[in-house]
Amino acid sequence: MMGVMAPDHATAESRTPRSRTPGPAPRADGTGLPGRLPRVVMAGIVLAALNLRPAITSFGALLEEVRDGLGMSGTVAGLLTSLPSLCFAVFGITAPRLARRFGPSAVVCAGMAAIAAGLLIRPYAGGTPGFLAATALALMGIAVSNVLMPVIVKHWFPERVGSMTGLYSMALAFGTASAAAATVPLTGALGGDWQRGLATWAALPALALVAWLPLARLRRDAAPGAEAEGPAAPADTGAAPEGRGLRLVRSRTAWALAVFFGLQATGAYVTMGWMAQIFRDAGVPAGRAGLLLAVTMVMGVPLAFVIPRLASRLPHQGPIVVALGLCGLIGYLGLWAAPAGGAWLWAVLLGASNCAFPLALTMIGMRARTSAGVAELSSFAQSTGYLISLPGPLLVGVLYQHTGGWHLPLALMGALMLPQIAVGVLAGRPRVIEDEAARARA
Repeated sequence: MMGVMAPDHATAESRTPRSRTPGPAPRADGTGLPGRLPRVVMAGIVLAALNLRPAITSFGALLEEVRDGLGMSGTVAGLLTSLPSLCFAVFGITAPRLARRFGPSAVVCAGMAAIAAGLLIRPYAGGTPGFLAATALALMGIAVSNVLMPVIVKHWFPERVGSMTGLYSMALAFGTASAAAATVPLTGALGGDWQRGLATWAALPALALVAWLPLARLRRDAAPGAEAEGPAAPADTGAAPEGRGLRLVRSRTAWALAVFFGLQATGAYVTMGWMAQIFRDAGVPAGRAGLLLAVTMVMGVPLAFVIPRLASRLPHQGPIVVALGLCGLIGYLGLWAAPAGGAWLWAVLLGASNCAFPLALTMIGMRARTSAGVAELSSFAQSTGYLISLPGPLLVGVLYQHTGGWHLPLALMGALMLPQIAVGVLAGRPRVIEDEAARARA
């Protein structure tokens, strides 16, 4: 697959001279992964990306059944749909430090193990607290993997940031859509037992874990073209050295990315957590509601591959931000006015709007020159962004429970598209955080 991907020469990295240390092809430390290593890393990235959303969309597809089975109120369900943002903010910020200590591949490997354990345990944990705790365990694994995916892409494929971001974003969207579409029929095939239907998704991260185990044994993700054995310069683990961190709190670009990331995450998790319920409340059968959610998610499969490649070739990503924002605004207004009548159109438009996520990841890779800079920016933008997104799904749940309908929650979501467009245009300007940090120190 690498052979069909043209280098993304418009990325910030490729516009900056890079020093390369000549050396033989990479050798693994007894892992049996010689010259094929970049392809193995690519496969690992795809398998990891497939696991970054099924924990959320499988729950959203069976939200009504889980609520009935656990006696869960609308407010608690809103808390569950906010839990991804909370976990991604709290645990995502630890990813660079963990990567410094253990290497990014080892951390992603541990993340896959946490996802598998959480998904297997949560349906049988007994009661709402156990369900919440096991879900948090899975989300912890997703959080660190979320942050380190751009780092691993920048490290292994520095001149293919757009292509590789598109590839794993496409895999992420496919995993998201698969869980949304398959969970309800899978549960039916298992006798209508929602617990077995949810637990089945633990098999996917277990498969990814097998793929990442040999990568985790490598010496801190030794760079292509560098020796993997013997005394060598410290590997770029994707984290800045201690005491040399960039002051991102003073960077307008970093803050614009963080707010953009937070607002798009709000829309994404409201969609994943509540969209099927919105359609069901409008009289759409459960199976079709799950299929509509899957359509929204599957829109990300082609668009998540196209948008990063297009974005990496544009000097300013603002036009893409505006186009996706308008799709979201029209989609929410359509759900407000005629949820069942135009259901397929609203699902497609909101699916396009949710592709602000791969766009944000691409901009993170383009707004820093080095893997260390990408690690800091990814951690800052994602952790801060998920904190910003935290109240959204919970507020939607509270408004739904207290108003008994969807007009007010959907009006809120439509209104949030306007600031998302504004900050996204700012984040799309052709700047890098290292230059902003240098100006701040001057």
